[in-house]
Amino acid sequence: MTLAKKKLISSEEYLDMEQYSEYKSEYFHGEIFAMTGASFNHNLIAWNIAASLHGSLNHSACFAFIGDMKIQVDKENHYTYPDVSIVCGDIEFADGRDDTIKNPIVIFEILSHSTKDYDRGSKFTAYRNIRSLKDYILIDQYAYHIEQFYKNEKENWVLEEFKNSDDTLRIKSVNIELSLMTIYDRVKL
Repeated sequence: MTLAKKKLISSEEYLDMEQYSEYKSEYFHGEIFAMTGASFNHNLIAWNIAASLHGSLNHSACFAFIGDMKIQVDKENHYTYPDVSIVCGDIEFADGRDDTIKNPIVIFEILSHSTKDYDRGSKFTAYRNIRSLKDYILIDQYAYHIEQFYKNEKENWVLEEFKNSDDTLRIKSVNIELSLMTIYDRVKL
Protein backbone atom coordinates (compact mmCIF):
# COMPACT_ATOMS: atom_id res chain seq x y z
CA MET A 1 0.00 0.00 0.00
CA THR A 2 1.34 3.45 -0.89
CA LEU A 3 0.90 6.43 1.35
CA ALA A 4 -0.51 9.61 -0.13
CA LYS A 5 2.05 12.36 -0.52
CA LYS A 6 1.52 15.53 1.47
CA LYS A 7 0.84 18.56 -0.67
CA LEU A 8 3.51 21.09 0.14
CA ILE A 9 2.99 24.75 -0.60
CA SER A 10 5.47 27.53 -1.29
CA SER A 11 6.18 30.34 1.17
CA GLU A 12 4.52 32.75 -1.29
CA GLU A 13 1.33 30.66 -1.27
CA TYR A 14 1.45 30.57 2.54
CA LEU A 15 1.83 34.35 2.81
CA ASP A 16 -1.05 34.92 0.36
CA MET A 17 -3.30 32.50 2.27
CA GLU A 18 -2.31 33.94 5.64
CA GLN A 19 -3.22 37.46 4.55
CA TYR A 20 -6.90 36.49 4.23
CA SER A 21 -7.12 33.70 6.79
CA GLU A 22 -9.42 33.94 9.79
CA TYR A 23 -6.83 32.17 11.96
CA LYS A 24 -3.05 32.22 12.31
CA SER A 25 -0.78 29.46 11.06
CA GLU A 26 2.96 28.95 11.16
CA TYR A 27 4.85 27.77 8.10
CA PHE A 28 7.66 25.23 8.11
CA HIS A 29 9.22 23.73 4.97
CA GLY A 30 6.05 23.62 2.88
CA GLU A 31 3.64 22.69 5.66
CA ILE A 32 1.16 24.89 7.52
CA PHE A 33 0.49 24.42 11.23
CA ALA A 34 -2.64 26.05 12.65
CA MET A 35 -2.16 27.97 15.88
CA THR A 36 -4.61 26.97 18.57
CA GLY A 37 -6.16 29.16 21.23
CA ALA A 38 -4.05 29.95 24.26
CA SER A 39 -4.84 29.29 27.92
CA PHE A 40 -5.67 31.86 30.60
CA ASN A 41 -2.11 31.66 31.99
CA HIS A 42 -0.58 32.01 28.52
CA ASN A 43 -2.62 35.12 27.73
CA LEU A 44 -2.00 36.71 31.11
CA ILE A 45 1.77 36.16 30.92
CA ALA A 46 1.88 37.63 27.39
CA TRP A 47 -0.15 40.62 28.57
CA ASN A 48 2.06 41.15 31.65
CA ILE A 49 5.20 41.11 29.50
CA ALA A 50 3.74 43.41 26.84
CA ALA A 51 2.46 45.89 29.43
CA SER A 52 5.86 46.01 31.15
CA LEU A 53 7.69 46.38 27.86
CA HIS A 54 5.40 49.18 26.73
CA GLY A 55 6.36 51.29 29.72
CA SER A 56 10.04 50.43 29.45
CA LEU A 57 10.33 50.97 25.70
CA ASN A 58 8.00 53.97 25.44
CA HIS A 59 10.74 56.57 24.82
CA SER A 60 13.23 54.36 23.00
CA ALA A 61 13.90 53.24 19.43
CA CYS A 62 12.46 49.80 20.24
CA PHE A 63 9.01 48.32 19.65
CA ALA A 64 7.34 45.36 21.34
CA PHE A 65 4.87 43.22 19.41
CA ILE A 66 2.51 40.58 20.70
CA GLY A 67 1.39 37.37 18.98
CA ASP A 68 -0.04 38.79 15.76
CA MET A 69 3.26 39.91 14.22
CA LYS A 70 4.92 37.25 12.09
CA ILE A 71 8.67 36.61 12.06
CA GLN A 72 10.43 35.59 8.86
CA VAL A 73 12.89 33.01 10.12
CA ASP A 74 13.83 31.80 6.65
CA LYS A 75 12.33 33.47 3.56
CA GLU A 76 11.70 30.21 1.74
CA ASN A 77 11.01 27.82 4.60
CA HIS A 78 9.95 29.19 7.98
CA TYR A 79 7.55 31.79 9.42
CA THR A 80 6.43 31.94 13.06
CA TYR A 81 4.24 33.95 15.42
CA PRO A 82 6.20 34.40 18.65
CA ASP A 83 4.21 35.32 21.72
CA VAL A 84 6.12 38.59 22.17
CA SER A 85 8.99 40.08 20.18
CA ILE A 86 11.08 43.24 20.32
CA VAL A 87 12.64 45.11 17.40
CA CYS A 88 14.98 48.07 17.84
CA GLY A 89 15.87 50.71 15.29
CA ASP A 90 14.52 50.42 11.76
CA ILE A 91 12.07 47.58 11.36
CA GLU A 92 12.96 45.32 8.45
CA PHE A 93 9.80 43.94 6.93
CA ALA A 94 9.66 40.96 4.60
CA ASP A 95 9.41 42.00 0.95
CA GLY A 96 6.24 43.99 0.32
CA ARG A 97 4.70 43.19 3.71
CA ASP A 98 3.92 45.13 6.86
CA ASP A 99 2.95 42.12 8.97
CA THR A 100 6.19 40.14 8.85
CA ILE A 101 9.42 41.20 10.61
CA LYS A 102 12.90 40.03 9.70
CA ASN A 103 14.99 41.62 12.47
CA PRO A 104 13.79 40.82 16.00
CA ILE A 105 16.25 41.46 18.83
CA VAL A 106 14.29 39.55 21.49
CA ILE A 107 11.75 36.72 21.15
CA PHE A 108 9.58 35.42 23.99
CA GLU A 109 7.78 32.08 23.74
CA ILE A 110 5.36 30.94 26.42
CA LEU A 111 5.60 27.18 26.73
CA SER A 112 2.68 24.79 26.67
CA HIS A 113 2.72 21.01 26.98
CA SER A 114 2.21 20.69 23.22
CA THR A 115 4.84 23.24 22.08
CA LYS A 116 7.66 23.09 24.65
CA ASP A 117 9.78 20.54 22.78
CA TYR A 118 9.43 22.43 19.48
CA ASP A 119 10.14 25.80 21.16
CA ARG A 120 13.29 24.47 22.86
CA GLY A 121 14.40 22.36 19.89
CA SER A 122 13.98 22.93 16.17
CA LYS A 123 12.34 26.35 16.55
CA PHE A 124 15.27 27.64 18.62
CA THR A 125 17.72 26.06 16.18
CA ALA A 126 16.02 28.01 13.39
CA TYR A 127 15.81 31.24 15.41
CA ARG A 128 19.57 31.15 15.97
CA ASN A 129 19.97 31.86 12.25
CA ILE A 130 18.35 35.28 12.66
CA ARG A 131 21.39 37.55 12.77
CA SER A 132 19.67 40.32 14.76
CA LEU A 133 18.42 38.00 17.54
CA LYS A 134 20.18 38.53 20.87
CA ASP A 135 17.76 37.00 23.40
CA TYR A 136 15.42 34.02 23.25
CA ILE A 137 13.26 33.72 26.35
CA LEU A 138 11.13 30.68 27.20
CA ILE A 139 8.50 31.06 29.90
CA ASP A 140 6.80 28.15 31.65
CA GLN A 141 3.13 28.92 32.17
CA TYR A 142 2.68 26.25 34.87
CA ALA A 143 5.48 27.17 37.32
CA TYR A 144 7.99 29.91 38.06
CA HIS A 145 10.56 28.97 35.45
CA ILE A 146 12.14 31.11 32.75
CA GLU A 147 14.98 30.07 30.46
CA GLN A 148 16.84 32.98 28.93
CA PHE A 149 19.21 32.21 26.08
CA TYR A 150 21.35 35.19 25.13
CA LYS A 151 24.29 35.82 22.84
CA ASN A 152 27.46 36.69 24.69
CA GLU A 153 30.33 38.85 23.40
CA LYS A 154 31.74 35.88 21.45
CA GLU A 155 28.35 35.31 19.74
CA ASN A 156 27.82 32.07 21.69
CA TRP A 157 24.41 31.29 23.14
CA VAL A 158 24.37 31.11 26.94
CA LEU A 159 21.53 29.81 29.14
CA GLU A 160 20.44 31.46 32.37
CA GLU A 161 17.49 30.10 34.36
CA PHE A 162 15.13 31.81 36.81
CA LYS A 163 12.98 29.72 39.16
CA ASN A 164 12.11 31.96 42.12
CA SER A 165 9.33 34.51 42.31
CA ASP A 166 11.80 37.13 43.58
CA ASP A 167 14.21 36.66 40.61
CA THR A 168 14.67 39.37 38.00
CA LEU A 169 15.16 38.72 34.31
CA ARG A 170 17.71 41.12 32.82
CA ILE A 171 17.56 41.62 29.07
CA LYS A 172 20.82 43.42 28.34
CA SER A 173 20.20 43.77 24.60
CA VAL A 174 17.38 46.23 25.30
CA ASN A 175 18.45 47.32 28.82
CA ILE A 176 15.28 46.09 30.54
CA GLU A 177 14.62 44.22 33.76
CA LEU A 178 11.44 42.22 34.35
CA SER A 179 10.74 40.66 37.73
CA LEU A 180 9.16 37.23 37.79
CA MET A 181 6.53 38.70 40.12
CA THR A 182 5.54 41.05 37.28
CA ILE A 183 5.65 38.37 34.58
CA TYR A 184 3.56 35.96 36.66
CA ASP A 185 1.24 38.58 38.21
CA ARG A 186 -2.22 37.00 38.80
CA VAL A 187 -1.21 33.82 36.97
CA LYS A 188 -2.73 30.67 38.49
CA LEU A 189 0.20 28.29 39.09
